[in-house]
Amino acid sequence: MQGKHLFEYAIIRIVPRVEREEFLNVGIILYCKDRKFLDTKYTINKERISALCAEVDCNEVEEHLQSFEKIAKGEKDGGSIAALDLPSRFRWLTATRSTIIQTSKVHPGFTEDPKETLEKLYEQLVL
Repeated sequence: MQGKHLFEYAIIRIVPRVEREEFLNVGIILYCKDRKFLDTKYTINKERISALCAEVDCNEVEEHLQSFEKIAKGEKDGGSIAALDLPSRFRWLTATRSTIIQTSKVHPGFTEDPKETLEKLYEQLVL
């Protein structure tokens, strides 16, 4: 498999009522060690979120998702977690949580182009 690089990804989910375990896929986070790649892509569909739970504050959800993006990109305003190395940031972002923003289990695969794979997974699993 020359040209193929191992990658890992997780689906980012909104879980408005943790006790009900209902969720909506809103994004993807993808990490590829060989390509030194870590990025996220997400969409907030207010209609779908409201259909799941009308009480959700979509602006607050977007702020949390922007934090995920800042941490993944290692931006200075992403806090101390954003200053960690790529693998540590990915593991922190995909750690098990019991909050409104959660991620799926981490899944592996092979890719030639992590950015293209992120887009493909986003289209398949989120849109």
